[in-house]
Amino acid sequence: MTTADPVVEFEQWHAALSDRLARLDSGAGPHRYEPVLEEIGRVLRVDGGIAEVAGLPGVQSEELVQFARGRLGMAYDLSADRVGVILLDEMVGTSAGDPVRRTGVVMSAPVGPAILGRVIDPTGRPLDDGGPVPSRESWPIERPATDIMRRAPVDTPLQTGIKAIDALVPIGRGQRELILGDRQTGKTAIAVDTIINQHDQGVICIYCAIGQRSSAVAQTVADLREAGAMTYTAVVVASGDDPPGRQFIAPYAATSMAEFFMERGDDVLIVYDDLTRHARAYRELSLLLRRPPGREAYPGDIFYIHSRLLERHTRVVGAGSMTAMPIVETQAQNISAYIPTNLISITDGQIYLSPKLFQHGVLPAIDIGRSVSRVGGQAQMPAYRAVTGDLRLSYSQFEELERFSRYGARLEREKERALERGRRVREVLKQARYEPMTLREQIATLVAVTDGVFDQVPIGDVERISRRLARELVSRYPEPFDAVSAGHRLTPDQLSELREAAHRIVASPGW
Repeated sequence: MTTADPVVEFEQWHAALSDRLARLDSGAGPHRYEPVLEEIGRVLRVDGGIAEVAGLPGVQSEELVQFARGRLGMAYDLSADRVGVILLDEMVGTSAGDPVRRTGVVMSAPVGPAILGRVIDPTGRPLDDGGPVPSRESWPIERPATDIMRRAPVDTPLQTGIKAIDALVPIGRGQRELILGDRQTGKTAIAVDTIINQHDQGVICIYCAIGQRSSAVAQTVADLREAGAMTYTAVVVASGDDPPGRQFIAPYAATSMAEFFMERGDDVLIVYDDLTRHARAYRELSLLLRRPPGREAYPGDIFYIHSRLLERHTRVVGAGSMTAMPIVETQAQNISAYIPTNLISITDGQIYLSPKLFQHGVLPAIDIGRSVSRVGGQAQMPAYRAVTGDLRLSYSQFEELERFSRYGARLEREKERALERGRRVREVLKQARYEPMTLREQIATLVAVTDGVFDQVPIGDVERISRRLARELVSRYPEPFDAVSAGHRLTPDQLSELREAAHRIVASPGW
């Protein structure tokens, strides 16, 4: 066996090292070492969903910072000697003294067509089995609202497929329509119905779940998939099991995703389910950050938190639109509570769901008297205005008359007829979940009920017969409904023809 000479080995190693150092000094080597300035702070305190950090004097507001093991947080509360960081990941094992690094990147969300059909969290991480989201671009979650001079009037309807809304509380593209009501009154069902109805409307949808149970979100996603709505929908999820910081940024991230499509020229519908839980997450973070509380322990800027979010929704000249349907939960029908009143003042109308109507089987449980649309009436299809007329007023009068009649008062014959007509209108406005109606079917149904076609039909049969009659009228008389779809009013002759046909069909044997 031959033994290597250690002197020769050392000389070879020294020659190789000298050559490498010479190449690095000349810049010809594969790496060029240059000094890099990096700010590294340390954790002072970790408490629930926040951390206090010292040693990051140059950190920006809403900049991502990185903790040990790659966990992320967002710098939010800046002061002279410390930074309040909202934690976006679980921080098990993180303690005081651990290092924190700046990333130099402001909190952003992935945007682009790649998010459609996916279930993701606010940071863009996939929550489904589709693998990483191949997005090439990301936008900051906080962006300034569109300038006033770039905003266009709301003049195009957003059809929900729900008769009670499209006829009596219409919504326009670019509007902000609040949905509010107690727990388990069907708020999410209305939003999902609206998303499903956009399958042929050219509207991109984003459903943002905030603080919901994971099982409830999974069921909603399954319903959207079954209806074929996921092809044009993205679902952004910050469940109740996630840190409050992730729940806080979720609606802002979803809005940036929607703004990408709006700036591209698309019409977008975004649902926030719900902003009550968002406000609670922000309250929790604020109390942990030791911000002074105000009414109901919410900090004074809670109004600004939601107003700067919803102000980004509009219709843009030369681009698309972004329609918001925020959901808020009330307690014991108290719509004058702090967060509901804040959101009512920010939005362009509200759809109120009554637990009493829900308990009596009136679904969707929309309280027509307390619901209003301050903008959508200008965008409503002309056919609705011609057909419904004073339906909203007469329906409210019917509800008042019905309450009065419960005391056993004797009513005049004319009042009795109005009562019977109102009960049938209520039956017609009922609608099964996840069964949106087309514009043609809605107009056909409203033409019939406003002319008293169902006055002699037993109450229990009105809903079934009205659906059957709508399909019959649409198939037999296509010309008037073609005009309706084209955005025209029904002429007096067309209206008269449809009314006569509806009476004749319902009176025929077999109906």
